[in-house]
Amino acid sequence: MTDIGVRKIAGHIGAEVTGIQAGPSLTADHVRAVRNALLEHRVIFLRDQHHLDDAGQAGFAERFGDLTTAHPIVSGLNSDERIREVNAQRPGGKASFWHTDVTFVDRMPAITVLRAVTLPPYGGDTTWANTVAAYETLPAEFRAFADTLWALHTTAFGNDEHLGGPSARDHAPDKKASPFPLFETEHPVVRVHPETRERALLLGGFVKRILGVSASASAQLYARLQQHVIRLENTVRWRWAPGDLAVWDNRTTQHYAIDDYGDLPRVMRRVTTSGDLAVATDGRTSRAVAGDASRYVHA
Repeated sequence: MTDIGVRKIAGHIGAEVTGIQAGPSLTADHVRAVRNALLEHRVIFLRDQHHLDDAGQAGFAERFGDLTTAHPIVSGLNSDERIREVNAQRPGGKASFWHTDVTFVDRMPAITVLRAVTLPPYGGDTTWANTVAAYETLPAEFRAFADTLWALHTTAFGNDEHLGGPSARDHAPDKKASPFPLFETEHPVVRVHPETRERALLLGGFVKRILGVSASASAQLYARLQQHVIRLENTVRWRWAPGDLAVWDNRTTQHYAIDDYGDLPRVMRRVTTSGDLAVATDGRTSRAVAGDASRYVHA
């Protein structure tokens, strides 16, 4: 097996992996090495993957699990419904708010693979946060309280009750009312990772409210927990270069695409693998409230 290098790039999240040519023909040993690095570092980066096209990216992602379709509410490329084009010059193409991918469905993706296609000459970095480290650094009593909480995640960005903040609402082309089909899911605020058994905070910009408490308490709880997730100590920032590939564990991270490049073009390709129902610390699982995501879960 070719020697694989793993170099940490921040204290609590993120590593650059070398010695890998991403694609569908990875050996089982390489797949195992990449998965292990991913589980340990939450997000990994592979430089100089210029050989990849859409099919190669999808084939690489498929080595880590069944693929979803591109998105429950945004269509993929005409040539391959498993691939979403994230184009900054189209509505919804700037994910400039903290979020975990597609938490408004009951089975959110497990792994996301993002490839740089067109980059602006400056700006356009992406930042990730480690939601396991965030949970583990909460005070013990607050951790125990968070273990009991549930939250409603939604596509209804325009609702004034939505806690994701103005950045999340601005993500919708119509800022007064979301034009997207309605999906809503109740998730535990603390989920248990299906592979590592670690506990992670499940929040982000799709949260509408914390359940079982007043509106004011919901807002305060969300703000305190979310701000703890995105403390700089929990984050890593990646400056994209042509040929870059980022792979992250969507079950233990949030991310934010920084919008600091004006109207310049920025095009990425995204593929995700199917995930499981989130499991709370007491064993209960996520529950869909609105919308049928069954077509999305498996491509």
